[in-house]
Amino acid sequence: MIPYSTQDIREADIQAVVTTLRSGWLTQGPAVEQFEKALAKAAGTKYAVAVNSGTAALHAAYFAAGVKKGDEVLAPALTFAATGNAALYLGAKPVFADVDSTTGNMSVADARKKITKKTRAIVPVDYAGRPAGLAAFKTLARKHKLVFISDAAQSLGATYRGKPAGSFADMSIYSFHPVKSITTGEGGAVVTDNPEYARLVKLFRSHGITKDAAHLKNKKEGGWYMEQQALGYNYRMPDINAALGTSQLRRLKSFIAKRAAAARRYDRLLKNIPGLILPPQDSAANRSAWHLYPVRVDAAKRRAVFDYLRSRGIGVQVHHIPVHTHPHYQTLGYKKGSCPKVERFYSTAISIPLFPNITLRQQQQVARELKKSLAL
Repeated sequence: MIPYSTQDIREADIQAVVTTLRSGWLTQGPAVEQFEKALAKAAGTKYAVAVNSGTAALHAAYFAAGVKKGDEVLAPALTFAATGNAALYLGAKPVFADVDSTTGNMSVADARKKITKKTRAIVPVDYAGRPAGLAAFKTLARKHKLVFISDAAQSLGATYRGKPAGSFADMSIYSFHPVKSITTGEGGAVVTDNPEYARLVKLFRSHGITKDAAHLKNKKEGGWYMEQQALGYNYRMPDINAALGTSQLRRLKSFIAKRAAAARRYDRLLKNIPGLILPPQDSAANRSAWHLYPVRVDAAKRRAVFDYLRSRGIGVQVHHIPVHTHPHYQTLGYKKGSCPKVERFYSTAISIPLFPNITLRQQQQVARELKKSLAL
């Protein structure tokens, strides 16, 4: 089976983890800070705070943004459920916007219509690794005094207007699941230029407890003293994971270059196939991290194409099930039909295999079988 994506672990990654295992620090040690410094540099921000998953990064960013019960968080319906779930964790209401039918990224026009007095944060998602319209969302956020959080879980290594895509929002979040641009096994991070947001994320990831003397309410206690100042969680990233992340970051540019090259090969292999829509190509202003290569087929054929490809050893997947259509969200009152472009996009999308070390032979096999499936 050719997987839709997979990690690339080399001997240097293994040795980085082994070194950490022998260091005496398995968690809350120096490897996390080293990873954070390297990540901030890659993201083009002043601060990076590592946590144990992309979901934890969303939760922490929403907390730092001041999201609370009664607030609304505006996000696209075409995303993994965690983008909405993290708002629910804080008692807020996710409000789902429709998407651009070409890119799958959140529609600025539809987002604008759904802003209310309760909206606290706006959270576009870089679908498939392609940066959303970050400049337009930043303008919209400033106009309505919203916190701009970029769900960049799929776009580490992408660029927007010549800069790292994660450097445009008030906060951007990353995921380091094995299929992402780099992996820490499981892991995530929040990056920002705002020192207060960074402080609050650090507080939240460690039970809401701080030992930082500069921020203690009671400054009369001894060196053992720590304070819980908020209801946080144990979202810390272990040093083992951070060591792997630092090693992986050294190859981030190579990973993205290989993904982009594979995407261009697909563009050539799949062009002019009847009934097949390819994802947008890169431009000088917007360069995808190519987390996914989502093709579009006729909705009536999607299931048959999917099943055929799986039967032929092609590990296709679908990204994503619209959040508002999940059974849990249905129990909360969300309705199908509320984001029609998302639902149409979902009904036609198939993610075909794409990862840094995919071979030309594998891609030729995917193209051959995909063409056959559409002709059935």
